[in-house]
Amino acid sequence: MAKKGSEKKIFVLDTSVILYSHDSIMHFAEHDVGIPITVLEELDNFKKGNDTINFEAREFARLIDKLSEGHMLQDWIPLNGKTKGRFKVLMHSNPKLDAEKIFDDKKNDHKILNAALNLHEEEKDKKVILVSKDINLRLKAKSLHLNAEDYETGKIKDVRSLVSGKHELNRVSAAAINDLYKDFSVEKKRILGARKPINNCYYIVKSDKNSALAYYNPQTDLIDHVEKKTVYGIKPRNAEQAFAIHGMMNPEVKLLAITGVAGTGKTLLALASALEQRRNFKQVYLARPIVPLSNKDIGYLPGDIKSKLNPYMEPLWDNLKFIQNQYRETDKEYSRITEMLNKEKLMITPLAYIRGRSLSNIYFIVDEAQNLTPHEVKTIITRAGENTKIVFTGDVNQIDTPYLDSQSNGLSYLVDRIQGQPLFTHINLEKGERSELANLANELL
Repeated sequence: MAKKGSEKKIFVLDTSVILYSHDSIMHFAEHDVGIPITVLEELDNFKKGNDTINFEAREFARLIDKLSEGHMLQDWIPLNGKTKGRFKVLMHSNPKLDAEKIFDDKKNDHKILNAALNLHEEEKDKKVILVSKDINLRLKAKSLHLNAEDYETGKIKDVRSLVSGKHELNRVSAAAINDLYKDFSVEKKRILGARKPINNCYYIVKSDKNSALAYYNPQTDLIDHVEKKTVYGIKPRNAEQAFAIHGMMNPEVKLLAITGVAGTGKTLLALASALEQRRNFKQVYLARPIVPLSNKDIGYLPGDIKSKLNPYMEPLWDNLKFIQNQYRETDKEYSRITEMLNKEKLMITPLAYIRGRSLSNIYFIVDEAQNLTPHEVKTIITRAGENTKIVFTGDVNQIDTPYLDSQSNGLSYLVDRIQGQPLFTHINLEKGERSELANLANELL
């Protein structure tokens, strides 16, 4: 987070930072860290439950308990390692510049602001910085002349720098493209020239006379031809969709990220590819995180748990129904989907319901993955057992979670950190295929 050798600072952490990463206090180099007592009080409300934020709250409590052995929390306590700073709990205070009076509200955010403001008055020789994932709290801090910034550990520098998983190569020899069609594979130099190949990278190769879709196969060190393959009645409508299907059907690729705006076919292609490979896996899971509307818990919604979750799962059911309706009710492909659902070979479920389970022999699709934290993405992947394939789909620019953005969400983090690995493929779907109307909205609204 902080750079070594800079002026001495004290970072005051908001609750959102702890829930994002329980070990965040260890990522501020040699600088000191303050934890407002209000943050501990808020974390106490999150300690029960099976969601990631509940895990983060519990782990933070264990970490603080271990670090504070033999110390009082109101004193500066050394963090682990000689290069680390210190930390302490900031008690309730009444600074000269009182946030509760200024904003005329005694909410917890203002108590956290007061803790930082009081520290700023006490530690005049050090720079005090409030760190929060909550942009509104950061803005309030700055309005009080208090330094504030986002927690940037694990945050990628620029989402535009993420590789698309596809390159367009012009001026490739027509003979090389002809041989690619005829032999299915050619030597990489004939296509790439002096360019260094990227594992599982896809290419649109063109000459003056012809063109082809191809990809670099790290297993054979060759450039392979990519055919436009139909999966369970769904035919790719553009090159990127053909690449996405190829990656999802490739048994050597165990992890995929399929990104793109709404209407590009991310979830539909992932589900159709999974159904096409149903015999290769014990189960197919299609899951998505629950992001409550207006930041309210689903407990506010009427009905039993199934009724509460149905609105969140409906888009997944829509994709399944679209695939099923490619066939007549008398067709075996139509009835096979119903049979898979009845036998629970195909499961559409909230992501929270599969946390903690062993993911062996499973084709696992995680929809709306941009609403996951980097830690949540890591947790899912580390659950993968033998013969498991995981596909993350989402739009990194369409975040529904208040404390994530295009640079800090788990999907962007995954692409940034894993790109180029032999087991991984990333494809960005650029063309909307839902309808002309949907494309118009994406372009102009």
